[in-house]
Amino acid sequence: MDQAPELGKVEGADGILTIRGGGNVRGWNGIRYRSGLSAKNVGSKKLSMNVATIPPGGVAYAHIHVGFEVMLYILSGRVRHEYGPALERSLENEAGDFIFIEPGVPHEVFNISDTDPVVAVVARSDANEWENIVNFSRQPKPPLKP
Repeated sequence: MDQAPELGKVEGADGILTIRGGGNVRGWNGIRYRSGLSAKNVGSKKLSMNVATIPPGGVAYAHIHVGFEVMLYILSGRVRHEYGPALERSLENEAGDFIFIEPGVPHEVFNISDTDPVVAVVARSDANEWENIVNFSRQPKPPLKP
């Protein structure tokens, strides 16, 4: 199967396909992604998967996954998710944590280390992973009442 370099070299046939290594080939929203598996390179119908790296001090700015679920497993590093309608809630995760994000939840992800990257396996229930992510503008917090 011949593919564009950013999609990785696909090997295999007859129902089992492989991308070896992947390499850091795509940047999006402050994150570097290794070539993974998706509709574009292995013909997946319902899933995509890759490895994401957020550099030290990096931020994956606020966004929403439209109509698909995301599961992550943090291999290394520590992150803080700010989430909710006004990004008013916060949760920290570290290596060894599994994370599930429901469709439509606004969230922003911060690497809370200034020295170490965050590396995570990312699985999505959308084979066209990049086409259904939209930016989210932080809503102003309501004024405090006297």
